[in-house]
Amino acid sequence: MLEKELETAVALACVAGERILEFYALEIVAEEKLGADNLAEPVTIADRTASRIIVEGISEVFPDDAILSEEEIDDASNRIGRKRVWMIDPIDGTWGFIKKDGDFGVQIGLTENGEAILGVVFLPVHGKLYFAVKNEGAFLIENAGEPKRLHVSDKTDFAQMNLASSRNHRSPRMHRIIENFGIRREIQRGSVGLKVGLIAERICDLYVHLSPRTKYWDTCAPQIILEEAGGRMTDVFGVPLRYDLRDVQNHNGILASCGSAAHKRAVSKLKPLLSEFGRFRAVNVK
Repeated sequence: MLEKELETAVALACVAGERILEFYALEIVAEEKLGADNLAEPVTIADRTASRIIVEGISEVFPDDAILSEEEIDDASNRIGRKRVWMIDPIDGTWGFIKKDGDFGVQIGLTENGEAILGVVFLPVHGKLYFAVKNEGAFLIENAGEPKRLHVSDKTDFAQMNLASSRNHRSPRMHRIIENFGIRREIQRGSVGLKVGLIAERICDLYVHLSPRTKYWDTCAPQIILEEAGGRMTDVFGVPLRYDLRDVQNHNGILASCGSAAHKRAVSKLKPLLSEFGRFRAVNVK
């Protein structure tokens, strides 16, 4: 099931990744753009080039599907009326690309009726390719080797968990969460896909992202990969993510964990903290 879709997404992610590495070897000139949340964020020629490679490739093979890419104009009226929509982040972790710290990836996800059903995350510098199809498991290919099936840890004790947190978008409130949860080890990395990959590989067990600034293209591919590895991803209030709304912003943050039991405990533990922070769930209407 979805063999052609997966084959296409993997091939395009790899081609885009190779092109990105060509830019990565040169001097990187960053510009500012106005994001979907009307705030400034960086963009480079590599972002735009990779986007064109992926969008054109998908359009050629699946002309009836809608496409949402970070670097393209969103035709929301057309998108929300389609059964299947591709979600593309040509470079997730642009700051990591600009800083040349290796923490960035190509993300291609596919949704059906608002739910993620396929995901590919390629980390060019690390030579890692994560992929998953709904009900078919999650896998990792390292340095063009054989696919390895992924499964999250079974940890439920926060004191034994490793927390994946953002390197470039650090929130002071994260210190409060770490202290309250009793977490003893934190790994700071860039890119949502990279951090979620750490959970799928059992290197980390939990990821809390309070910021309301992530978008559909940041979470779609990582979500299905994590969930097919046995993990969970919702907003920080424990409500499932949806991808069929006009507003593409994840206003209620991200909570990713190593499984249902850990996720339920994390949601419960976060509830009083969110109240303390004055954070209440925003309702995104279709």
